[in-house]
Amino acid sequence: MTSMTTLDRVVIRFAGDSGDGMQLVGDRFTELSAAFGNDLATLPNYPAEIRAPAGTLNGVSSFQVHISDHDITTPGDAPNVLVAMNPAALMANLGDMARGSTLIVNADNFTERDLEKAECTSNPLTDGTLENYTVYEVPMTSITVEATKPLGVKPRDAERSKNFFALGLVCWMYTRPAAPLQEWINAKYESKPMVRDANLAAFKAGRNFGETAELFSPYEIKPASLKQGTYRNIVGNTAVALGLVTAAHQANLPLVYASYPITPASDILHELSKLKNFNCKTMQAEDEIAAAAIAIGAAFAGSLAVTGTSGPGLDLKSEALGLAVSLELPMVIVDVQRGGPSTGLPTKTEQADLLLAMYGRHGECPIPIVAARSSSQCFDAAFEACRIALKYRTPVLLLTDGYLANGAEPWLVPEIDDLPDISVEFATEHNHTNVDGSTDYWPYVRDPETLARPWATPGTPGMEHRVGGIEKQDGAGNISYSPQNHETMVRLRAAKVAGIANDIPDVAVDSVGGADVLVIGWGSTWASINAGVNRCREAGHAVDFAHLTHLQPFPKNLGDVLKGYRKVLVPEMNLGQLSRLLRAEYLVDAQSYTQVNGLPFRAADMEARIMEELAR
Repeated sequence: MTSMTTLDRVVIRFAGDSGDGMQLVGDRFTELSAAFGNDLATLPNYPAEIRAPAGTLNGVSSFQVHISDHDITTPGDAPNVLVAMNPAALMANLGDMARGSTLIVNADNFTERDLEKAECTSNPLTDGTLENYTVYEVPMTSITVEATKPLGVKPRDAERSKNFFALGLVCWMYTRPAAPLQEWINAKYESKPMVRDANLAAFKAGRNFGETAELFSPYEIKPASLKQGTYRNIVGNTAVALGLVTAAHQANLPLVYASYPITPASDILHELSKLKNFNCKTMQAEDEIAAAAIAIGAAFAGSLAVTGTSGPGLDLKSEALGLAVSLELPMVIVDVQRGGPSTGLPTKTEQADLLLAMYGRHGECPIPIVAARSSSQCFDAAFEACRIALKYRTPVLLLTDGYLANGAEPWLVPEIDDLPDISVEFATEHNHTNVDGSTDYWPYVRDPETLARPWATPGTPGMEHRVGGIEKQDGAGNISYSPQNHETMVRLRAAKVAGIANDIPDVAVDSVGGADVLVIGWGSTWASINAGVNRCREAGHAVDFAHLTHLQPFPKNLGDVLKGYRKVLVPEMNLGQLSRLLRAEYLVDAQSYTQVNGLPFRAADMEARIMEELAR
């Protein structure tokens, strides 16, 4: 009987050509691990080209998954196992592998032609390159072709199933259940029986190879101890979509989502298009400007209006956002950040749009900003953005990024009864008495607490009013060129946004007591900061940690928190945008720790940088 080794965690990376299905098998392995009860975090990584040159270094696509029996936040620094489908996949990822880690390579794809395309001057399987690793050469392609031959599958078609052979082998290695994956293959490829049967045969062949080849013993990673409740595996874009739909339900409003396809935000549109039965209307506009204009129109008509994009699209929406601020209508703009400027790195992550979100409009044009910190927390961030937009009658920017959008983790599904009611009342009665005693509707009479204006939908009798981009008269909403009125309106809009600070939680500090260094971040850096801080604490060092969800306005207590520390370190995937804001607002010597390489911070690098700060 094969012995079983128990591990507390493992990091696995699947790598191959863009057409090898690495994202698919990585996603399936993640789903199996989530169903098994492991905690997990993932890092998909793929080229921007739809089909990059096969076998080349630039065409490598990978999917990394970190599974454990305890709470984790990052996809892991260095893989313990690399599954490489060709020489390019091996060489593109070898630099991330620690000495002694395991390499499982598709030996069939290490031909002279494959090595040439990967720019290898010799065969790394035989030239000593891999002497510090545990290497298993597995003829994945030829075994897959042989396993599917009885089905009548042509060899070229059979080769496409080799990713399921690799998945079957890794599932055997880490004792993942086979039945759920087989059920998924049956359902996914029901309309293509030959493809279905080939994938099933390849998956079984991979499991059988692991069991009979006796190259290694299987490993067990037990389920994690998570808070009791119903969990599902979720990626950030799906979490955003569900957060928006749930907010619309809790507001008792139809949801209108308008966008133009752009990586990595497009999946929000795809997910919402499946939810029409929840009173959700989706529109693919002809361009980014039109998508923003559609959302403004939907807000005017009384819907929860949302538009989604990435950095280049947010550039184009800026004029429309100025109109939304002037109209003071509730609207949410989702910015799934990616590497820039211009087209930049469409499939790589970055968080360099903070200053764009803060100031990227002409005139005094403040917009509240909410930032998600993890893939599952994208649900809460989307809900919060909608709550603020509706309550304060303002556009709100929701910032996520490519790492959160495509990364996956377990999500504790909330009980609908535990979510707040965020419904609003539309104006249906006159709110102003004229000198002659008559009454009418003034669209810019403000709530004394929130400074929000009333929201009257078109067609409501007696609620007719003018909208447009030219400055409005305070209260009446008529066009006004008065200098004093403009001053009043600019300050009122700014005060409304600033007042939101009274309606958001204070920034919470994860404190160990006695620390004089605070690490503070925003967005997806939460995972690596959390891991880096914990490593420093385990080494006996006192360091505190805070993370910002609300970036405009900042929490009311943030200034007092920052001034309580001798040193403040701000890690960001940009060149120091939050640190600039903290320095300007609170006059603290916030130190930046930055990277803009298209990838999230490694926990080890975060630990090293924090240790440097502690030593100063």
